[in-house]
Amino acid sequence: MNALLTGASGFLGKVLHTSLANQNYNVITLGRAKSNEIRADLQKEVPVIDTALDIVIHAAGKAHVVPRNEAENKEFFQVNLEGTKNLCQGLLASGLPVKSFIFISTVAVYGLEEGQLIRENQSLKGETPYAKSKILAEEWLQKWATKHNVKLGILRLPLIAGPNPPGNLGAMIKGINSGRYLGIGKSAARKSVVWAEDVAAIIPKAAEVGGTYNLTDGYHPSFKELEDGIAAAAGKKQPLHIPVPLAKSIALFGNLLGSKSPITTLKLHKMMSTLTFDDSKAKEKLNWHPSSVLLKLPMIV
Repeated sequence: MNALLTGASGFLGKVLHTSLANQNYNVITLGRAKSNEIRADLQKEVPVIDTALDIVIHAAGKAHVVPRNEAENKEFFQVNLEGTKNLCQGLLASGLPVKSFIFISTVAVYGLEEGQLIRENQSLKGETPYAKSKILAEEWLQKWATKHNVKLGILRLPLIAGPNPPGNLGAMIKGINSGRYLGIGKSAARKSVVWAEDVAAIIPKAAEVGGTYNLTDGYHPSFKELEDGIAAAAGKKQPLHIPVPLAKSIALFGNLLGSKSPITTLKLHKMMSTLTFDDSKAKEKLNWHPSSVLLKLPMIV
C-alpha cells in the first residue's frame, strides 16, 4: 500500500515514516528537502503527484514558534492552511485515487488554558495564529473530503513525547539535565501527553474509520511526575521547587521582558493549570490502547 507523508523530517514525521515502513507501507515523502521523493514547498506551490495513494498523512506544519510580527503571524496560515490546500490540489490534479487523508492537528484548536477531559465536541475557540490556522485547515478539509469522497481522519494531539522531543517537554528535559530547572509550588497541574509511536501505529485504523479524535496516553501526568521521572531516568537529583508567591513575583518582572522571558504571568498560569483531554472516542472507535508516557521516559532522556 502507498502512503504519502508530508513533514517527514520533523520530530513526529520521522516516527511516522519508520512506523509506516515497518507496517509494510511504501512511504513516499513530500517536502522541500532534497531527501524527499517529491520535492515541493507546499506553502508556495502545488506538488506534482503521479502515484495512486491509499493514505495521505499531512504532518507538515508550522508550530512551536511565538510570532513576533504580522509577517510571522501570516506564515502560520500560509503553511498550515494554504499548504494544505495546495497539497489537496495536487492530489486532485493527479487524477489518481486517494482513499484516505490523515490530518495531524492539535488540541490548541480548543483555545483552552485549563480544563479536564475535554472532548472533541468542545467549541473551537483557539485564538493564536497556530490554533486559528489549524481550525481553518480542519474545516476546509472536511468540506474537501466530503466533496471528493475521501475518508478523512483528524488527529488532535497534545504534548508529544518521544526521543529528543521538541517544545515544552524538550525544554523540561534540557533544564533538568543542566540543573537549571525549577518546579513551581507542588507542580500538581496535570497535562495530557501522547507517545509518538502510538500516534503512528493508530494511523491505518484512523484512515479506515475516519473521524476526529483526541489522542492522549490516558493518564495525564502531573508536572511533578514528569519532573521526577525525567530526573530519575537521567540520573539527576529531583528538581528544586520555588514557592508560588515567589514565582508570581518573578513572573511580574518577566512581563516587562515580554515573550523572551522564560516565565511571565501568562506562562506561569499555564504551568499551574490542569489541562487534559478525553480520548475515549478513540478507544471506542479505533481500539486505541496508548502507552504510559511516564513508563517510557527512560527512552527519551
